[in-house]
Amino acid sequence: MSNHSKPCRIIALFNQAGGVAKTTLTMNLGYHLAQRENRVLLVDMDPQASLTIFMGLVPEELPATLYEAVVEEKPLYIVEEIHGMDIAPTNQDLRIAEMQLVGAELRDFRLKQAIEPIESDYDFILIDCPPSLGILSYISLVAATHLLVPVQTQFKAFEGTNLLLDTYARVKTKVNRHLAIAGFVPTIYASSNSQDVRALAAIQEQLSLEGTISPPIPRATAFADASENRVPLALYQAKHPAVAILEEIAQSLEEMK
Repeated sequence: MSNHSKPCRIIALFNQAGGVAKTTLTMNLGYHLAQRENRVLLVDMDPQASLTIFMGLVPEELPATLYEAVVEEKPLYIVEEIHGMDIAPTNQDLRIAEMQLVGAELRDFRLKQAIEPIESDYDFILIDCPPSLGILSYISLVAATHLLVPVQTQFKAFEGTNLLLDTYARVKTKVNRHLAIAGFVPTIYASSNSQDVRALAAIQEQLSLEGTISPPIPRATAFADASENRVPLALYQAKHPAVAILEEIAQSLEEMK
């Protein structure tokens, strides 16, 4: 179970492609880590605010969001104890932040600085990055200790990981030397689809040099149903086969150096 003597692991879940189940993975892994007695904070860095919505919050009704933290350098606004997790929520304002940060002083470190004062309160901070290679993703990687990459089991999605790895290398060389790859999570996998099977084999063969490849997360409508009900899959359908896989990935994140 949790080892509170370890420093906080700040994991950016990032893929510049959309629709790879990144937000679903962030929420569900956060839940499993919290169930394993870890103190967990979710950070919604995607202006679409899907994570904020999945957690049952209404973005337009929030008194503050990540916008104030990264643009105005105010303390991080955190909503506590939703399914055993805390969340730093967001809304559409974060879209404006992307433009306002272009000329901002020490912009690369804005999220890192926002997280630093509360870092010791958590064992894991999971950052849901936007599906782009823009500044919001960049400052997320600067703030992170680890990068976790959801990869859809489709050749098109798999081929796009080169760009992502270039971004990772750039951040690691220039501003965050300690950034490590936590691994790759194949997502939306249908074992009955031969293309998915081939794509998974390619992911396992070619990306295993970069980091560990987790078992694939199956394509399942239950994920969308659970999100619609604003709960993690394990609370919506405890016996769903994906629940055991999520638990296994959460355990591997705990064991990470």
